[in-house]
Amino acid sequence: MMSVKLDRLGHIFTEAISKIINEEVKDDDIKFVTITAVDITNDLSYAKVYFTNLIDTDREKVTKALNRASSFIRGKLFDEVEIRKMPELTFVYDESIEYGNKIEKIIDEINKEE
Repeated sequence: MMSVKLDRLGHIFTEAISKIINEEVKDDDIKFVTITAVDITNDLSYAKVYFTNLIDTDREKVTKALNRASSFIRGKLFDEVEIRKMPELTFVYDESIEYGNKIEKIIDEINKEE
């Protein structure tokens, strides 16, 4: 599959998984989760779902809760997205936002010194 199609499918998955988590998952540990991206393998076997959490809670606890709910989310995703083969979902905390915030703070400190 071409990467353009995988990118498009990743965006569709991002929106659909966000909707499923917000509307259908009843676990309090994952109430304030935001899905930031979905990377899908070329053979559609696996999808790595990146997320952040709006409130400062235990990342491992949230990750475990999402991975526990992954089969439920996968089933609902199969109903939402027309696809022959539904990839296995693995949830991973997205550290890029925190990294970006650190870089921004460093730049602000440098600008203050000047």
